Amino acid sequence: MSINITMPALSPTMEEGNLAKWLVKVGDHVEPGQVIAEIETDKATMEVEAVDEGVVSAILVPEGSEGVKVNTPIAVLAGEGEAPAPAKQAKAPASPPAGEAAPKAAEGGRAEKVAPAPSAQRLPPPTPSPQGGGGRVASSERLAASPLARRMAQAAGIDLSGLAGSGPHGRIVKRDIEGAMQGSSGAPRTERAAPAAESRALAISPPAPAPVKSLEQMGVAAGSYDLVPLDLMRKTIARRMTDSFRDIPHFPLTIDLEIDKLLAARGDINKRFADQGVKVSVNDMIIKACALALIRTPAANASYTPEGIAMHHHADVAVAVAIPGGLITPIVRAAETKGLAQISAEMADLAERARTKKLKPEEYQGGTFSLSNMGMLGIKTFSSILNEPHGMIMSVGSGEKRPIVKNDALAIATIMSVTLTCDHRVVDGAIGAAFLKAFRGFIEDPMSMLL
Repeated sequence: MSINITMPALSPTMEEGNLAKWLVKVGDHVEPGQVIAEIETDKATMEVEAVDEGVVSAILVPEGSEGVKVNTPIAVLAGEGEAPAPAKQAKAPASPPAGEAAPKAAEGGRAEKVAPAPSAQRLPPPTPSPQGGGGRVASSERLAASPLARRMAQAAGIDLSGLAGSGPHGRIVKRDIEGAMQGSSGAPRTERAAPAAESRALAISPPAPAPVKSLEQMGVAAGSYDLVPLDLMRKTIARRMTDSFRDIPHFPLTIDLEIDKLLAARGDINKRFADQGVKVSVNDMIIKACALALIRTPAANASYTPEGIAMHHHADVAVAVAIPGGLITPIVRAAETKGLAQISAEMADLAERARTKKLKPEEYQGGTFSLSNMGMLGIKTFSSILNEPHGMIMSVGSGEKRPIVKNDALAIATIMSVTLTCDHRVVDGAIGAAFLKAFRGFIEDPMSMLL
């Protein structure tokens, strides 16, 4: 039986992707776990693995296609014992025009039925599995699950036969295993839990925004500007920041910090360990101070969810890195457990791979806290937009010499301003102030970070 290979959702926010490269061709035999294509998302270029075994019968979307919607058929796999389709079928149309063959994501994550691509119309209908897996398509009795989901299930001792897959065609994916590991083993495969989830999502969906006016409607003369098309990263940033600024009640807290001792400590560390290749930055020390302050103030190391407040066990600090076309926030996991040299080496590696779009999803998704430092760009103070699911984001300005009052006398000190933006649903003013007090202690007395 023929199987459609569809554009996968490689991150929770992905709606479309660019098919950068095919690593197989029509007539090739593929096995589960084999890398068959490279997909460009808004954050990274990622490899796609085959889920089923078979022979590539047709390539529906050629490499280089942009804006391919999630769940759009991109290739056809002929099942075991089935003759591959004639080679001419490989010349099927590229990424279907918007509103025709691509499944349109409805609110709540359900795909609406639309006309299939011409090549897909010749495929026989999928046969339901004996377990009633919600229309799951498979070439045998083997459960449909992604290679990552299989590895996670094996490591956690989870029986895949007891889970209902939420991926394409009922495939068991990473989020299903995570749900089972958190105590929700998923609905039996004979049930379909999706409608309830869809109804819940529809109930809380915000109203559609008002149509955006064109520049001409706002009085800008046509032909007086050049229009640069939005890429996937800019579209995602625009959507997420709009949602965050509109929907999350937030407030800023700003303090000034003396960093002369911090700068002196940094200089001593780099001089003493230069022969070991250690080069610690001020930002590395701020990451460490943030992590320790989060552990010192557990109520601040939290995220809001409709089910309750998530109190995180570790300080996973997401650090904003500017890349061409936008920014990305790679994460230093459990930063409170790492020394400055390790944090420095890890951040250098993450930042380099972020700029070349080589980060893995688990390296930039999740986290408990955000940090954005624009001090090196000469910005004195600013306030960042919250980056869900983080309960707080810290904006760090430049350090500069300023006159201050010490012991009732004027003095000169190097001052750095930081602004903490807090999600008021989870972090109240007193909690934010307690975090900043702990953070100040580590910054102004850097030796305390060694305790």
